[in-house]
Amino acid sequence: MDVDLLVIGAGSGGLAASKRAARHGAKVAIIEGDRVGGTCVIRGCVPKKLLVYGSEYRELIAEAPSFGWAVQDALCNRAMLLENVRSEVNRLNGIHLKALEKAGVELISGWGSFVDAHTVKVGERLICASQILIAVGGRPQRLSMPGGELGWVSDDLFNQKDFPDSITIVGGGYIACEFACILNGLGVAVTQVMRGDRILKGFDRELAEAVQEGMQELGINLRFGLQPTGLQMNDGQMELICGEEHLSADVVLQATGRRAFLEGLNLEAAGIDHDQHRIFVDQHHRTNISHIHAVGDVTDRVNLTPVAIDEGRALADALFAGGTRVVDHDLIATAVFTQPELASVGLSEDKARERFGDEGVRIHRARFRSLRQSLPARGPRCLLKLVVEQATDRVVGCHMVGSHAGEIIQMAAIAVGMGATKADFDRTMALHPSISEEFVTMG
Repeated sequence: MDVDLLVIGAGSGGLAASKRAARHGAKVAIIEGDRVGGTCVIRGCVPKKLLVYGSEYRELIAEAPSFGWAVQDALCNRAMLLENVRSEVNRLNGIHLKALEKAGVELISGWGSFVDAHTVKVGERLICASQILIAVGGRPQRLSMPGGELGWVSDDLFNQKDFPDSITIVGGGYIACEFACILNGLGVAVTQVMRGDRILKGFDRELAEAVQEGMQELGINLRFGLQPTGLQMNDGQMELICGEEHLSADVVLQATGRRAFLEGLNLEAAGIDHDQHRIFVDQHHRTNISHIHAVGDVTDRVNLTPVAIDEGRALADALFAGGTRVVDHDLIATAVFTQPELASVGLSEDKARERFGDEGVRIHRARFRSLRQSLPARGPRCLLKLVVEQATDRVVGCHMVGSHAGEIIQMAAIAVGMGATKADFDRTMALHPSISEEFVTMG
């Protein structure tokens, strides 16, 4: 065998597994046909969050006069912002390259394809491995409709020299909502179209409604109950066809989901069970072929960067250090970086009622305008919510919409994960004045 562990895909999960395995003394190689860093670093979490920060200045500047600041003729140089974001992505890409080199992991540039269950081909090179990890992640999907190839997907946004003046975004999930808020904050006229009657399906309904209200207050045009049936060019504009209704904008962004990036892997040659959406694995990240594993978005379990990292490390520990830890996918904090921001950990109100019954759940909530918004007398209100199991007083869900929700819920996730009760929250002294104090003072 050429290596102890061969990793296909240098994204979050693959990088974590390869470096941890090398630390345990394994001989490791990693294959990547794109830049090192994966979706999160190159075209996902990191550049998106930088754009979120950039977009927030519009509201800050609008509120500045109420705090005594006179700001005149403030304009965003969107081209400069995009260039600065790309520069930071390039810097992080370099850091990951150096980290692999320091760890002693060989980087093989190119696209990997299985020859058999122990052999992967990259170009003309054949690499044989005792253990193989597939960590290729996912890719955004275009709508299956006439003209779907004309529109953008999320990856395309990060490659632009500037943003358009108007855009129609298709989708109601977190990617669609985040980009709607980013682009609106950067001065783009945004219309967001979705088939259903709400945004952020799968999140607590009350929180999603609070985000929806905030987005509409900021001027985002949300259109519900529209089914896209085609896309065409008309006088230099992209025209989204939704039955009888046609919506025109400079660009149409399709943000309707992602799918595992399985093209070209030739999984059949290794006998790996999969469908078009995922590679099937057990709780130890093993495929049906015992020495071939998969982590991260390619398994379509919980498609989040920290999950992929944890899975990769747990796998490396199991293979090369006798580890037995099973990754817990049941209690994972999540955030949606909209304006206002949403973050959650644990059960939504609806899920809790399904599990414990209506009488078995107690809800505590606080809805208010934060002190920061008191002088501007504008901006979205905060919503904080605790979902409590009646029989045990245990907090089974902790949710928030408002400034820094992600930072606050990250800490609350520790308490929820440890089984804290509402009484534990109540006897915690408040940090005043703050938004988060409401979690320990609400009745």
